[in-house]
Amino acid sequence: MAVEQQARGATGGARRRSRRDEILEIAVGLFAQRGYHGVSMDDIGAAAGVTGPALYHHFAGKEAMLVAALVPVSEGLLAGGRERAAGRPDDPRAALESLIDFHVEFALANPAVIALHLHELDRLPDEPRRRIRRLQRMYVEEWVTVLTALHPGLPDGAARVLAHAAFGLMNSTPFLGGEVDRRRRAELLRGATLAALSAPTDSTDPT
Repeated sequence: MAVEQQARGATGGARRRSRRDEILEIAVGLFAQRGYHGVSMDDIGAAAGVTGPALYHHFAGKEAMLVAALVPVSEGLLAGGRERAAGRPDDPRAALESLIDFHVEFALANPAVIALHLHELDRLPDEPRRRIRRLQRMYVEEWVTVLTALHPGLPDGAARVLAHAAFGLMNSTPFLGGEVDRRRRAELLRGATLAALSAPTDSTDPT
């Protein structure tokens, strides 16, 4: 599944793959494996079965590929997070479970994108990097809303710490080996994240 489709697929709106999608998926995999500076346009073209210059029909360069890989994913996460957080307004526990299911599925489907985000986000120009950071902050706030509803009295700041800790757990997929099958990995990630976020918290902490 190509990167744009992964982002849309998280919210149920998959579309037909294009040649551009295929090239972007190959580029993301190479960036994740070798690092942004370790991959040339010729490398991407060779892996995609086209000449390096032919790639410019689809992308202006490597930087444009990075933007195309990361921005739609952040948009898809926010859209999906909003949908799930709003889906059970009177049941924060169910809303949290839905958010966890959503993010775990994303993380299992997109380990290369997660690795790319962890290591290469700062390669982006200022505008798309700020846009992604803004989308991420908005996504975090969806989790904060659910967590503070689940744990009355929990300060927003503490809820953000919990949310980021949960992302660290779920976004560990680039580092997981294949000794456990995908279904079991999903179960383990969901269970561990839900246990971490459902535990009683000290609501008296002023931070």
